[in-house]
Amino acid sequence: MSQFVFKMPDLGEGTVDAEIVAWHARPGDTVAEDQLMVEVMTDKAAVEVPAPVSGRVVSINGVPGDKIAVGSPLIVFEIGDAAGAAPAASAPTASAQNANAGTTSTPASAPTSMASTPASTAPRADTAAAPTTVRTGRVMASPADRRRAREAGIDLATVAGSGPGGRIVRADLDLALSKPSAASRDAQDAGPATTEIKVIGLRRLIAERMSEAKRNIPHFAYVEEVDVTELESLRAHLNANRAPDASSMSLLPLVVAALPRVLESFPQCNVLYDAARGVLVRHRAAHIGIATQTPDGLKVPVVRDAQRLSVWEIAAEIRRLAERARSNKASREELSGSTITVTSLGKLGGIASTPIINAPEVAIIGLNKAVERPMVHQGAIAVRRIMNLSSSFDHRFVDGYDAAAMIQALKELLEHPALIFIPKVKSP
Repeated sequence: MSQFVFKMPDLGEGTVDAEIVAWHARPGDTVAEDQLMVEVMTDKAAVEVPAPVSGRVVSINGVPGDKIAVGSPLIVFEIGDAAGAAPAASAPTASAQNANAGTTSTPASAPTSMASTPASTAPRADTAAAPTTVRTGRVMASPADRRRAREAGIDLATVAGSGPGGRIVRADLDLALSKPSAASRDAQDAGPATTEIKVIGLRRLIAERMSEAKRNIPHFAYVEEVDVTELESLRAHLNANRAPDASSMSLLPLVVAALPRVLESFPQCNVLYDAARGVLVRHRAAHIGIATQTPDGLKVPVVRDAQRLSVWEIAAEIRRLAERARSNKASREELSGSTITVTSLGKLGGIASTPIINAPEVAIIGLNKAVERPMVHQGAIAVRRIMNLSSSFDHRFVDGYDAAAMIQALKELLEHPALIFIPKVKSP
């Protein structure tokens, strides 16, 4: 028997360290090659790291929340003499590279609670007709579903997977969660009055970047009331005449379609600030970030070159990107490069909000809830549909007057939506 020291692999993109998110093996466990060992997170991606060899785990380095430098010992294995030709300890495995390419995150917000190992629970006698079968070998599931299972105290080895190759999909976990165990019921009845949740992984990254943005950027907030009665009428008309295979249109794609027209007149708001060089990078194209709530946090997929897309193309792209972000399939390119962000709380939109700028951008626009209210319209009281736009600007680079003027220009387009689609007439 001999020992093999597996070091934290180089996960690319200039990574110097990675944070331990969750361990899936403990000292004393016997593991097979390619079995999932640990989930780690870099500033760019969440990565599942498999075992490079088969053997017994002698020791592990770090607990969830710890950062391990690239090249530092991560796991010590005891392997048989026949397995002496072990791979280079510091080289990333193919599985880790694939996970790095396919599981990418950007900052925003969402709760995440990690534990060092998942807890096993037994099914309740009144909800399970037969004993749970525990699978052996590697359990295939997305990082998001692994987190949900840990937080719920569910051992994924006891969950039957309906995906390809027995992979556990969201519906499988939903079914398992709908059948609470006796242990979880007893824990709820006699649980502690408080629970400590370590801030790690995406939540830690979100917290750091949000704090940095709020600390370093002097936010100028501006809220304007918009009469979206005509815009809502257009939306209803588009939905009534949409293609049979097209999804319904919301107000968000219409706002995104109007925004490039406004940015043509306010290019100082379509800017990225390179703090390291002290340079404002002004963009001609409108790459619109769409703040999207996901199980892993608030991610910002990007509708690129929105000025070139029709409103239906924008709606389809928002839907596609949101689905990829929520399923943890969005690529790094799809989650980076926005020049201005739009955020919407949908039915929870409230009256007003103060969105935090998605640095290094200099502006963000929030859509609040649209409600019907009695208003004075053309000299008479009428019921109109009203929605507030809540915006924030980096006051270092966007003057208050220009910020207000930009929102007023956007308001004009939304209140007279035909202007969104009519080509601008250039001055002679």
